[in-house]
Amino acid sequence: MTPVTRLTTDPASDGGPKWRPDGTKILFGSDRSGNNDIWVMDADGTNLTQLTTNQAGDGGSHGSSDGSKIVFASNRSGNNDIWIMGADGSGQTQITTAAANDRDPDLSPDGTKVVFRSDRTGDQEIFVMNINGTGLTQLTNVSGRDTGPDFSPDGSKIVFWSERTGNREIWIMNSDGTGQTQVTNNPADDGGGDLNPDRKRIVFRSDRAGNNDIWVYTLP
Repeated sequence: MTPVTRLTTDPASDGGPKWRPDGTKILFGSDRSGNNDIWVMDADGTNLTQLTTNQAGDGGSHGSSDGSKIVFASNRSGNNDIWIMGADGSGQTQITTAAANDRDPDLSPDGTKVVFRSDRTGDQEIFVMNINGTGLTQLTNVSGRDTGPDFSPDGSKIVFWSERTGNREIWIMNSDGTGQTQVTNNPADDGGGDLNPDRKRIVFRSDRAGNNDIWVYTLP
């Protein structure tokens, strides 16, 4: 049996999948409504629901461990920054205001940290900060884009994708940036990885079937 399962088949572009903390739903970005917005679906790809309808580009979403909040990236302020909202899309609030492009945020399981990618050093690297924007720390520092970071359910690991090998692949590292390890090795474009609460499956976006769709990789 193949360890990879296709979840979406819409001709639109779907990406940035993130598990809800209880593992029953997946948040993702899609332009199927004609604009880049945030959607949610059941873990098997059914029951799709649109959460944001702003004319700006919204994406890179992830839910808090208690299911009450979602962090996401948006350019609605004129710059790519990190925002937070309620699980139903209410109370949308901007967190970062740097001149750099801040994207792909994720909340730590205890709700105190946000990991994200930024080009504030001149290259796409992964950073972590406190939920209020203080305590900024750079986790990666290599040639090639590192992006799409996501905490594991226990906060000990971060899954991300990188172009450091010359192709976009899924990687995993410890939450302090150590132990960076490559997971996928496919000539297709793989990205947007997220570790399931059972720590045995990574959901990600890939064009290996000829279109950007959502896939699941089962770890050995």
